[in-house]
Amino acid sequence: MSQYPTQRGARRFLVADRLGGRASATLEIRLVDLSLSGARIEHDTPLRAGSVCFFEFPPALGSLVLPVRVVHSTVVGSEGRAEGDSLVRYQSGLRFVDLTPDQQVALAAVLGRLTSMSDLEDRQQTS
Repeated sequence: MSQYPTQRGARRFLVADRLGGRASATLEIRLVDLSLSGARIEHDTPLRAGSVCFFEFPPALGSLVLPVRVVHSTVVGSEGRAEGDSLVRYQSGLRFVDLTPDQQVALAAVLGRLTSMSDLEDRQQTS
């Protein structure tokens, strides 16, 4: 590795071997639908099909984080913004991968809560 100057106030070193790594970021999403095998989400940043990441359920559904593989990510529309530009909206299909038995039980419990919430909403609308 050779050293080169920086404006950051600390020495940096050039990595000649082009070592790989991973970076993770938080993507704000809206959960569209959910099943025991996967989920569909809506968001404003494209996801690469085939990539593996983690899906964190909303706190209202429990603190569950599951590994997923992005099956597809497509543009579904755009929204105008006050600044004059537009925000592109994507939907992505996610498949749960390598879930442990405990994670499968927790996912089933989340689906049970969603079903109960949906049944309650249906009853309220028909009353």
